[in-house]
Amino acid sequence: MKYMMMGLVDRNSQAYKDYEAGKPPDPKLMEAIGKQAEKMAKAGILVGTGGLLPFAKGARILAAGGKLTVTDGPFIESKEVIGGYGILQAKSKEEAIELGKAFMQIQLDVVGPSYEGTLEIREMAGSGECGPDTK
Repeated sequence: MKYMMMGLVDRNSQAYKDYEAGKPPDPKLMEAIGKQAEKMAKAGILVGTGGLLPFAKGARILAAGGKLTVTDGPFIESKEVIGGYGILQAKSKEEAIELGKAFMQIQLDVVGPSYEGTLEIREMAGSGECGPDTK
């Protein structure tokens, strides 16, 4: 099963302010994450990763009332922003959670107790798996 992990940053945090200002992540953090990613890729667990550019560089397309509306970022109503993602191949949701916990522990180990963030883990649908009867 494939799972997507999405790193969320609260808009009120210093991490968000740094992210939106284009400040690069802590090199020590990126090195630690890179080592973990390499280990997971070699084990066939990590399918892909990516970071997202600042929220302000994005756009949203809303479909409502039979019309499409495009809004350029930043999006004031959002509480959290997705800063990056990883796609994993895991045997179960429990395994995906353990892998996610290991990733978040890296954040705590490098940044320290001041780090606050959320990692959302969602199972990805395979071809033909989307729809109301999907479990």
